[in-house]
This record gives sequence, structure tokens and C-alpha cells, in this order.
Amino acid sequence: MRGLRRDRIVRLLLALLLAGFVAAVATALLNVAWSLMGGGDLTLHGWIALSLGVVGTVLLAWVLMALAFKSNREGWDDRVDNRLDPGREDD
Repeated sequence: MRGLRRDRIVRLLLALLLAGFVAAVATALLNVAWSLMGGGDLTLHGWIALSLGVVGTVLLAWVLMALAFKSNREGWDDRVDNRLDPGREDD
């Protein structure tokens, strides 16, 4: 059981490393494309703001998806009271 948990952690870390690598490559390619189009340079404050925005968006998406999966797994979606739903036809 302990080895299974360790394997899950290793797979998660490898997936996060791969996602970070893909994001870094995509950022570098976008930077090259932006420079070739004649776009201006981004200041240090711009890079900080861009990084915080990307990290915040990813964290928000991660938390919301985790909540959706948790809600589904615990059955909260099945316990919704739909008696007052205007599209419901049965009594």
C-alpha cells in the first residue's frame, strides 16, 4: 500500500514537471513570436504581473475542478432538491 502511494506522488510530480516544462516552452515561443511582430519589451513589473496572473488562474482552476470532483464523489450533486424547478413536470 505504501509503494502505491509513493508511485502516485511520483506520477503527480512528473506530471507537474512536464506541465511546467510545456508552459515554459510555450512562453518562450510566444516571447519570440511577440518580438518578431515588433511588440515592445515587458518590464520586470510586467513579468511579475503576468506570472502572478497565470499562477492565480491555474490555482483557481485547480481548486474549482477539485471541488467539482469532490462534490461528485461525495454525492452532493445527487441530493439537490428540484421540486421547485420550473421545467419539472411531475408532481
